Amino acid sequence: MKGALLFASCLMMIFHAAWGCPEACTCQPSTRTVDCSYRGLLDVPSLLPSQTQVLHLQGNQIRIINHTSFINVLGLRILDLSNNSISRVPPYTFHYLRFLQVLNLTNNFIHYLEGQVFVPLVALKELDLSFNNISILPETLGNSTRNLTFLGLKNNHLQTVDRMILETFINLKMLLIKSNPWQCSCPVLGLKLWLENFLYKGGVIDELICTSPENRKGKDLLKIPFELFKSCPLFTTSFPVTNIHQHGSEHRNNGRHGYHGDHMDGSHHECEPKPKPRPANLRHAIATVVITGVVCGIVCLMMLAAAVYGCAYAAIMAKYHKELKEVERIASAKEHGSAEEKEPLDSSLA
Repeated sequence: MKGALLFASCLMMIFHAAWGCPEACTCQPSTRTVDCSYRGLLDVPSLLPSQTQVLHLQGNQIRIINHTSFINVLGLRILDLSNNSISRVPPYTFHYLRFLQVLNLTNNFIHYLEGQVFVPLVALKELDLSFNNISILPETLGNSTRNLTFLGLKNNHLQTVDRMILETFINLKMLLIKSNPWQCSCPVLGLKLWLENFLYKGGVIDELICTSPENRKGKDLLKIPFELFKSCPLFTTSFPVTNIHQHGSEHRNNGRHGYHGDHMDGSHHECEPKPKPRPANLRHAIATVVITGVVCGIVCLMMLAAAVYGCAYAAIMAKYHKELKEVERIASAKEHGSAEEKEPLDSSLA
């Protein structure tokens, strides 16, 4: 009897460990979802079910998260920490979440990201860091997040982003970067080139509006012609405007390696605007090619129609002349026959 009670107690403890729902949360074992949102929590609940795959913690007052916060939910797939008071994310916070696919950290107070914070998240597909105070992205951000398809960075304090970081996101499909204080001086050229290439490959972005320098304030970076960057020191060696479209890939690679130097601090003189800049960005080139192709197609169709019409007209005229000659031949034969019949008649009368 005692053995049976002990066995039952063990089973209950195991079940509680697997699906013992914290008092402040709502659990759905069928979908492996735990909802602790908008409960006024100050910390991540410590007794989360180990089988949890979806965890909602948004809308609380959580300030601190660390490597022990999610140690009991190793199979987590979706984690929502938006609308909290998190100001720092320690390096090993997500160390055990190797199956995490969606991470939402929007609307917090994060101002700095540790270099190794996202390294364990090899399965991550969506990362949203919007509405924070981030001014710089760690260089290792994309080292282990190559499967990332969505990245949200809007409404932060970013002034520029190193192109090398973005190059690591080989599967990225959507990038949200609006409402940042972008500096559209010479150091932003590498970002502009990457964005042009990203759009060309079918990627989606919202917008990148410049806040400085003054002569570019309020302008869309993607609509600023490349020639306005012609006087940038590194542009003349890495991005010659006369060849930027003929050898796009080559110069994009040159720009990727040539943008780390003394000019990253933006201390150089601003690029002087040209009186009449000629649009030279990739989208204008594509539009020109498309329009040229359409015009050439229309001309070819018109020439084909003219050729068909000419052939048809020639055939009709040939048939007409042939029938005309046949009619003339028959008429001539009839006249000749009448003359021959008339001569014997005149002879008999005589």
